Amino acid sequence: MAAARRWRRKCRTRNAVLALLIASVLAPLALYSGAPISPFSGPALTRGALGRDPSTLISRNEAGKRLNALPQDTFDPVPKAASDTRANNVGDQGTQLGQNGGVQQVVMGSNIEMSGESSGSKDGRVRNVEEAKVSSHDTSKRKRADGMVITSEEGAQLTKQSGLTNVGAAGDNEVRAMHNAGDLNAHLDKNDEKSSQQITDSTSKESGAMITSSNTSYSPTSSDKTILVLKDQLRRAKIYIGFLPSRGNHGFVKDLRRRMRDIQQALSGTTIDRQLPKNVHKKIRAMESILTKIKQVHDNCAAAIDKLQTNLHWTENQLEANKQEATYAAQVAAKALPKRLHCLALRLTNEYYTSSSNNKHFPYQDKLEDPKLHHYALFSDNVLAAAVVVNSTLIHAKKPADHVFHIVTDKLNYAAMRMWFLANPPVKAAIQVQKIEEFTWLNSSYSPVLKQLASQFMINYYFRTPQNKPDRNPKFRNPKYLSILNHLRFYLPEIFPKLNKVLFVDDDIVVQQDLSPLWSVDLKGRVNAAVKTCGEVFHRFDRYLNFSNPLIAKKFDRHACGWAYGMNMFDLSEWRRQNITAVYHYWQEQNEHRLLWKLGTLPAGLVTFWNNTFPLDRSWHLLGLGYKRNVNPMDIEQAAVIHYNGNLKPWLEVGLPKYRSYWSKYVNFDHAFIRECHIHP
Repeated sequence: MAAARRWRRKCRTRNAVLALLIASVLAPLALYSGAPISPFSGPALTRGALGRDPSTLISRNEAGKRLNALPQDTFDPVPKAASDTRANNVGDQGTQLGQNGGVQQVVMGSNIEMSGESSGSKDGRVRNVEEAKVSSHDTSKRKRADGMVITSEEGAQLTKQSGLTNVGAAGDNEVRAMHNAGDLNAHLDKNDEKSSQQITDSTSKESGAMITSSNTSYSPTSSDKTILVLKDQLRRAKIYIGFLPSRGNHGFVKDLRRRMRDIQQALSGTTIDRQLPKNVHKKIRAMESILTKIKQVHDNCAAAIDKLQTNLHWTENQLEANKQEATYAAQVAAKALPKRLHCLALRLTNEYYTSSSNNKHFPYQDKLEDPKLHHYALFSDNVLAAAVVVNSTLIHAKKPADHVFHIVTDKLNYAAMRMWFLANPPVKAAIQVQKIEEFTWLNSSYSPVLKQLASQFMINYYFRTPQNKPDRNPKFRNPKYLSILNHLRFYLPEIFPKLNKVLFVDDDIVVQQDLSPLWSVDLKGRVNAAVKTCGEVFHRFDRYLNFSNPLIAKKFDRHACGWAYGMNMFDLSEWRRQNITAVYHYWQEQNEHRLLWKLGTLPAGLVTFWNNTFPLDRSWHLLGLGYKRNVNPMDIEQAAVIHYNGNLKPWLEVGLPKYRSYWSKYVNFDHAFIRECHIHP
């Protein structure tokens, strides 16, 4: 019995405890029956909320009943997109909102703030809003998709308070501006703060107008900016992925591909922001970080490319300037008399005038006008070069006694030239040395070219170039173009009135075979015999003559082959018969102002001997040793005459060493004057 009583006492105690527990659970339910329960997105209770009196709770209960009386539709997830991206930050801002005296709740994406003002005034505003919505039948009302009716004025107010932009061109521009600024992370954080502040300000000012439904939140201008950001990042990543592999940024490529997969997974099947994963902002920041790095690399590469292009352009300009200076220096070096050769000329001149010998005449003077012999015409002011021509010709001549050399020089080098050949007379061959001043018939009244060379126009044309810049064509400053010595080749019949044929040679040639067979060549009525230069493109007529001039275009063929001056057989008898000198004078007069050709004697020879030149076999005359660097050695060995035409003469330091030996082997370096002037191979 005692045990049964103890059992009953325990049961009564247990029942009492259970009853109290049930009462404690059911009492709040009975107290708050009919009030909507709104979920909180963060710590929303503050001192203002805890300090409510029963009248506040009753007012809230009544407001909840009125809210429940409104038509409630099914939950539409779309309107929540505008606030979903800020849901996490709302909870973090709870403390700040509490200090402002209100409680912030997010009810299905809506923002509701309960301020510390009296419940009566708030309840009154709610009642006024509801009455206005129910009773007003204004034509400006519009119906929302969830069944709520909002006037146009309220919609404009909500749009203004929400601070959001439409998903459209403005949204696209804003996203693009974010990326251009390169500060997406700061923008996201700032956007969260700004959104929370806008929520607080707008709900505190117009809280009644913002309470529209207990289970629906709608913003007419809500936009899925996060999805736009993700898509923009993905688009930029695809652009970068196209050029990164070509630049060797394989580390960036691997990392970028991984971030692209993360973004694609986040966007998979997603149409609104709230469907994105929770760590989407982390993915955005990670992607933006790698894109920023790639952009920096790309910008650095672009800057480097610009700098390299600038340097390349500057280098090319410098190279062109250096080439012009080198060409100018080469022209000067080619036409100026080297110090050693000048020394030789001075020594010979001094020896000629100080010598006590009265025998200053050359032997075999009776051969000078014999037309049966082989006569050479050499016009030069270079003693050593003239000596090589004579020596190389006589060494290879089968009958040296049949050869006669007529050398014409200027007054300055006349004594040196005579002294050299007096001290080194040719074996059995006749030699004659003359100066231009001896040709009294050659004056400006007879020769148009001599008149032109003395004119101020010609001096200005060749010497007084604008500002005297070295980038001007240095050929214009060549002294030979103002020397009649260079034009004597057009007066051979006047210089040698008793000769029928003469072989004209330049002083920069070397003879390697007997040239006697040239006097037996039948020129077939032509005046000039020369090796044509059809193989050289720049030796065509249009390279020398101005075919834009109608006089030239009408008379000559622009594609006709030129021919080489330097070793030419001239039939003086035919020259006189055809009066070729008059032809030369005609063209020189036509070219008084240098409109037909610029300079040199080859263009004048081309027009003077047009259709009057007999082509010699190419083996007689090999050109190019003064500018070509790849002349075939076999061709050099087989050529009868090799010609150092160009600026790289063999007696100059700038001459091509590989060809110098063909010339230097005909120089007697044991001669006393040559040793004293330090002339060496």
